[in-house]
Amino acid sequence: MRLTGKTAIVTGAGSGFGAGIARRFAAEGARVMVADINSGAAEAVAAEIGGIAQRVDVSMAESVAELATLAEHGLGGVDILVNNAGVTHAPAALEDVTEADFDRVFAVNCKSVYLTACALVPAMKARGAGAILNVASTAGLSPRPRLNWYNASKGWMVTATKAMAVELAPAGLRVNAICPVAGETPLLKSFLGEDTPEMRAKFLATIPIGRFSTPEDMGNAAVFLCSDEASMITGVALEVDGGRCI
Repeated sequence: MRLTGKTAIVTGAGSGFGAGIARRFAAEGARVMVADINSGAAEAVAAEIGGIAQRVDVSMAESVAELATLAEHGLGGVDILVNNAGVTHAPAALEDVTEADFDRVFAVNCKSVYLTACALVPAMKARGAGAILNVASTAGLSPRPRLNWYNASKGWMVTATKAMAVELAPAGLRVNAICPVAGETPLLKSFLGEDTPEMRAKFLATIPIGRFSTPEDMGNAAVFLCSDEASMITGVALEVDGGRCI
């Protein structure tokens, strides 16, 4: 029960890696706000883990501000923030990605980290403690063709994590990132272009351990980095990728 007495917000927690993180947090004793743009999915996960569901559009300042207010009232403050919500564009030549898709990727993957920081960091500073975890990607460390702007958004998140960590450490806040390889999440088909046995085999051949990341893998890493066991760890981008980045 490494998170007993802690409160947490996990964005994009209605499915995939976010749901895995929310489940592990709850299993370790945390009170979790399951935040997702899909309110039905958020409610289902929250009901399963005894958490609180909240619809949020992480790309919109008003929605994130409402999330922060409800978290203060519903959770009594936030000890842990996980910026997990993310989207990608379909695989394409970099010049063929539409401006609308580019804007959406950077609004959800990057602007959201800024918005949650604006809404939640002041109260965390006032308490003198807190952990922020950004879910980046191996794509931000070892980019591959045809997902250019998604790669760039996740590289941005790694740099933002390090910058936040340096600035917030004196206030008692730690900021880290985890970098999964692709997994069984709603984004998998988008990464592959088409979800076929052949495409899966081609992708798996690039992962030395020979399997995709799982929500449980992400949950285990997230629990450690957000627990007091990691009190001396800040500014890292932990690869949870089966050796993909080697």
